[in-house]
Amino acid sequence: MARVVDGEIMNLIGTRIKQLRKEKHISQQMLSDKLELLGIYVCRGSVSRVEDLSRSVTDMELYAFARVFDVNVDELFDKELIEKKYLAD
Repeated sequence: MARVVDGEIMNLIGTRIKQLRKEKHISQQMLSDKLELLGIYVCRGSVSRVEDLSRSVTDMELYAFARVFDVNVDELFDKELIEKKYLAD
């Protein structure tokens, strides 16, 4: 089984964050601003790194992303990535 954080993929939500952001027609900067209103400081560049899976995400950031997109935390996870990379035999 692959390690959860292996240096290549640093989070399991970035692809969904990008998808949800585009569905809502908001920019990375707008997402950063919405997170800041919740007291979570993730700059635009960090949003980009979350989306390209090169930055890890704290539990507080995970919760804030879910609030911004009005979804359950579970809905942020890229289930295809998890199945392919971490649950494959």
